[in-house]
Amino acid sequence: MSEPKFFTMPASVSLQDIASWAEAEIERGDGSLEITGVAPLEDAGQGALVFFDNTAYLKQLQATTAAACLVTKRHKDKVPDGVAVLVCADAYRSWAKVLARLFPEAMVPKDPAPVAISERASVDPGASLEENVTVEPGVVISAGAEIGAGTVIRANAVIGRGVKIGRDCVIGANCTVQHSVLGNRVYLHPGVCCGQDGFGYAMGPQGHLKVPQVGRVIIQDDVEIGACTTIDRGANRDTVIGEGTKIDNQVQIGHNVVVGRHCVIVSQVGLSGSCTLEDFVAIGGQTGVRGHVTIGMGAQVAAVSVVSEDLPAGGRYGGTPAKPVKQWFREVAAVRKLAERGGGS
Repeated sequence: MSEPKFFTMPASVSLQDIASWAEAEIERGDGSLEITGVAPLEDAGQGALVFFDNTAYLKQLQATTAAACLVTKRHKDKVPDGVAVLVCADAYRSWAKVLARLFPEAMVPKDPAPVAISERASVDPGASLEENVTVEPGVVISAGAEIGAGTVIRANAVIGRGVKIGRDCVIGANCTVQHSVLGNRVYLHPGVCCGQDGFGYAMGPQGHLKVPQVGRVIIQDDVEIGACTTIDRGANRDTVIGEGTKIDNQVQIGHNVVVGRHCVIVSQVGLSGSCTLEDFVAIGGQTGVRGHVTIGMGAQVAAVSVVSEDLPAGGRYGGTPAKPVKQWFREVAAVRKLAERGGGS
């Protein structure tokens, strides 16, 4: 069986072109050198571009046979002879810029096929679609839904009654979007569920009485949401995801949660109802955040932590319950010493 290549490198480009896209200076090498591909350090051969920004991969860098390497100034002398050196402020960020130019279809995957509404889709006559909307087979778009120009709705997605989706969005295969308003350039990966009931019950000895969830989900511009993430609609106010926020796969966001602008939420995080993340918060994988707490602007929370009370802005936190990382590290070290003193008994 042949091995398909899903993203093909375009015609070769010059090292000078790469330097321009990467906002880098050619420290060593000829600007006319042809770059014909990209690769990891250990697999790179003639014509390949690589990057280096982590000393854990120093051995791979020293052995690479790549044509050129993106690197910061402090690491430029580590690049072996025979490899062209492109010096930039942030090697990984420059790498991202170059890949975006070489493989634009990998950014927001919109097939090059002609824009069309499939005959095997179900689009209610009461829905409103602007020009250049793509609707793939199996899609259901309900009455009152509005879809902006340039948006792609992938196979078997369901768009609920009255949902508003902005322009140049991608709604992945098998997504369900209901009771929601999406801005422009929103990207939902396959399997995202957005706008379903929040988990709200009035509990008591007579049984648990369901509380109707009458809010919405508001997703602002340039948000990307990973596969199989779930975002509950608000109970009596809106669940809000701020512009530019990036959410990984399999994240649970409860009702009334407010996520600020340009936050980063890694896989398997759980945000309980009515918690607030201010702008530029970053949360590591498998962390849980208790309801009704606030994480301040720019705070960072380590993976596998539990946030049970408000965290001030700008700090770094970790542990169960989450606390400033220096305190957490001291506690871990103290427990280790106690365990070592206990020996094998």
